[in-house]
Amino acid sequence: MQVVELSNDIDIKVYLQQLGVDGGGVNILASKAKIHLIEIKELHVGAANILKQDALSIGADLAVPRGTVIAKEPKVDCLLIASTKALAILAKKELAQPFGLKELAAKLKAIAKVQKPSHVEIMGIINANDDSFFSGSRFSDSDAVAAIEQMIEEGADIIDIGAVSSRPNAPLVSSEEELARLEPIFELIQSQKLSQKTTFSIDSYEPRVIAKAMDAGFRIVNDITGLSDDEVCEIAAQNSAKVVMMHMQGTPQTMQKNPTYENVVDDVYTFFEERITKAQRFGIEDIVLDVGIGFGKTLEHNLLLLKHLEHFLTLQKPLLVGASRKSMIDKIFPSKVEDRLAGTLALHLEAARRGAAILRVHDVYEHTQALRVQEALLKI
Repeated sequence: MQVVELSNDIDIKVYLQQLGVDGGGVNILASKAKIHLIEIKELHVGAANILKQDALSIGADLAVPRGTVIAKEPKVDCLLIASTKALAILAKKELAQPFGLKELAAKLKAIAKVQKPSHVEIMGIINANDDSFFSGSRFSDSDAVAAIEQMIEEGADIIDIGAVSSRPNAPLVSSEEELARLEPIFELIQSQKLSQKTTFSIDSYEPRVIAKAMDAGFRIVNDITGLSDDEVCEIAAQNSAKVVMMHMQGTPQTMQKNPTYENVVDDVYTFFEERITKAQRFGIEDIVLDVGIGFGKTLEHNLLLLKHLEHFLTLQKPLLVGASRKSMIDKIFPSKVEDRLAGTLALHLEAARRGAAILRVHDVYEHTQALRVQEALLKI
């Protein structure tokens, strides 16, 4: 007899199929293999006692403070420990229970249904301005076209093009100047029919610029303001564009001046709920969410958002992460922008493992290679 402890990162469904498990049993067993840790704050003490007993009855558990059983406090914070299968059962059980458990049931059901993407797309970065924080991403006119073609060859699924730096304290740029920087690239993309080779994204929040990009064959709007401008919503809807909505506290000029949150994960989640509702009101359905690494966040905020990235999958939208060469790496391991590739790969591979569907990167080849290796490891 041989006994081997397997990694929790294996593709459990593939493993069970190889083991010869009956087809119906594969899904049942797979749903028991993943364990969820779910923090529940300010739960009615009566609800906590009901949930505790229901959880125990199906092989799950609820960690509660001392005194909960005698209702020492009216509300408690607790931790639910349950498999995906148990969550689905609890979601049904709690629908008929009082003390707010019906609302909790809906959230448990959403968590149980979450599916991580099977493939991660790479979004390459092209900057048509000379003050972006990483000089290696700056291109103009024909140089930009050469860079686009190289990125496509290296494995980029999307090319994101912008002309205004969004680094902290970046100077303001008029829409006229932004357009002047971009129009030569738009014309080359059209004349060389590059939109037939890849998907283009416009990194802008200016309606005039976005409209011109749509005319040039762009299909994605990457808006760091999270659709704050109604006119941008209208243009995106009219062109059936995919929209990347990013969270940012403040503006690039103010965002890093003592950013504070009550709870960064909850606050960003609430922001997304509100902006998704707004986007859908304008008829936008193809939405990607970007937690905005480095945009009005401290190092701790950034790490918490990445660590709990899977939580945002309950919004049922793909997630984009862009931590490429950002200053959070320097805060962990002092390094110049040019020397942050290793840190970038570490952050992005972890983001992919936690549910990111798109990685926005400066270094396409290296990310293509790293993701391919990670996928091979997960398939074994």
